[in-house]
Amino acid sequence: MGRDDLYITIPTLFRCPISLDVMKSPVSLCTGVTYDRGSIQRWLDSGNNTCPATMQVLQSKEFVPNRNLQRLIQIWFDSVAGRQPNAESTVNSVVVPSQDQVKILVKQLDNNCFSSLTKIVCFARESEENREFLARMDEFLNAVFDFMRNAETDIKLIEQVVNILDLMLSKILEKKPLLESNCLSTILLVLQRGSSDSQIQSVRLLESIAVDGESKLKIAEKEGLLAELVKSLSKEKDPRLIEASLSCLIAITIPKRVKTKVIQSGTIPELKNLLSEPNTSVSIIEKSLKLLETLSSCKEGRMEILHDSILLQAIVKKVLKVSSKATEHAVTILWSVCYLFRDERAQEAVASSNGVTKFLLLMQSNCSPAVRQMSADLLKIFRVNSKSCLSSYDTKTTHIMPF
Repeated sequence: MGRDDLYITIPTLFRCPISLDVMKSPVSLCTGVTYDRGSIQRWLDSGNNTCPATMQVLQSKEFVPNRNLQRLIQIWFDSVAGRQPNAESTVNSVVVPSQDQVKILVKQLDNNCFSSLTKIVCFARESEENREFLARMDEFLNAVFDFMRNAETDIKLIEQVVNILDLMLSKILEKKPLLESNCLSTILLVLQRGSSDSQIQSVRLLESIAVDGESKLKIAEKEGLLAELVKSLSKEKDPRLIEASLSCLIAITIPKRVKTKVIQSGTIPELKNLLSEPNTSVSIIEKSLKLLETLSSCKEGRMEILHDSILLQAIVKKVLKVSSKATEHAVTILWSVCYLFRDERAQEAVASSNGVTKFLLLMQSNCSPAVRQMSADLLKIFRVNSKSCLSSYDTKTTHIMPF
């Protein structure tokens, strides 16, 4: 089959101005505009008294079947079906609606809202100009927020809502409605049951609304939400989802109370798995180390890190092996547990992983002044320990050697 055979050009006249689908039962209003019977009936049943395409007030709500157009559509469809076995599903594929059509779609969102949202998503994806157009329609964003508040368990509908919000993120100035309990519950539902793409969009939504201490705490305190974010870090997940979840956790893990909750949710073992995986991307390693650095700044996180020799060894291995960012985050973690808090077990784990050699190499490299200073501090600690061990060894041999 040639490439051109995969596409069907649908005459504009055959599409309903409301649903944009090929009309099955075309009927005409007194204004002369033809619609699919089901679409216009829903429009009128919602209390509207205007023609959706022209916005003229209707003198009569009666409509008459457009038999000529129906025959033309049937002839055209039969010809398409002769060329393509799956014509029925193909001819109603989503096309980008016009701005006037979008206005109609927004007004009838409550009716057949899944189909309408699908077409609006297609419109928003098309261009920045289209997203600006939607952002200027206050009733549209209000309707989308209402869907978030009142959504039940229709995961396909919820995914479309999340999709449009993700596309409109940079245009949404007032994001407080997304912090309401029902909206967070909707995002949680997508993380639990949605596709990878919609999960990524949900995580980006969370990161975008974590703008201050209060919002970060609300996200962390929403039952089940942190647990799902941590599950998203599993190395079996889509790498795009892992990276988005790391960015979100970094964004919210600033207040002390949130750090504690993130640690209690089992984040550090997942980070260890990511750092131990040989094929982890540079970006995921950098963000994993950045999150670990943040968690190491509180007692609970620091204690969990310094008691895990495998994790410490994985951190040492990333020094000078990944990127300058990864090196800086890794050295900061090691400096915190080995120098600032002088934990001997951590020092032993770092020394056994060739950490001293890494710090010596850093002193001779073109690293940042901060990394050079931390490396110098760490070398002091290990030199002191080496002298202490040597002194202890000499004392013991003095006792057993005859003079």
